[in-house]
Amino acid sequence: MDEELRRKNYELEQQNAAIEEANRMKTEFVSMVSHELRTPLTSIQGYVELLQERDAAALGDEARQSLAIVKNSAGRLLGLINDLLDLSRMEAGKIDLRCGPVDLPAVIEAVAASIRLLIESKRQRLTVAVDEALPVVCADADRVTQILTNLVANAHKYTPVEGTIEVAARREDGFVRVDVSDSGIGLSAEEQAQLFTRFFRAQQRGPLGTGLGLVITRLLVELQGGRITVSSAPGRGSTFSFSLPVLAPAPPVGERAG
Repeated sequence: MDEELRRKNYELEQQNAAIEEANRMKTEFVSMVSHELRTPLTSIQGYVELLQERDAAALGDEARQSLAIVKNSAGRLLGLINDLLDLSRMEAGKIDLRCGPVDLPAVIEAVAASIRLLIESKRQRLTVAVDEALPVVCADADRVTQILTNLVANAHKYTPVEGTIEVAARREDGFVRVDVSDSGIGLSAEEQAQLFTRFFRAQQRGPLGTGLGLVITRLLVELQGGRITVSSAPGRGSTFSFSLPVLAPAPPVGERAG
């Protein structure tokens, strides 16, 4: 019996080692391919922008439209590559988070300003409602910006022309909760159950996507000690809510000194 148990344990250890090695190789492969693809795509975007700026007057309408298509396509590919790289790093536990005090109202206003032209392209209305004296949260400012941008961009995609999007924030126990609500097409209960899984896309009208954005958003929230949920129904829009921990106050000077 002891010999059989030792043999089983050895087999399990070997299997676990093989799985870990496969995951390591996958992460390295994704990282290598992502970097190899990102460099030429960045060059393509740069040359297109140069042509658009330097030779704008000499270009005909058809040429300008073609350059815009090339630039947008390269941008989408870069977005996909960055998503794959982020997901690979997070799954391998190699994501670099620089957590510190983050002023959420300032981040919300910055994201709203950066995405406003996109919102206005569909004549949508974006409103912001932030409670007064909202406490500072403990998080990575760049990653919080990424989370919020992903959620607002997602709301924009699935909200019709002249629809509404609202970003609201309030304190909730030891966290700050942010809600991104829209008047879009909504989600069924079955879709909500799979929403934060890799490569899932809702089977409804809407632009094509990678199916990675919400997975990355969920992982980024959870890695910073928060959680994310969704409330939705078909035809009634959606509300994505995420929470981040309030920054703990520093101990008194005497306590820090011991």
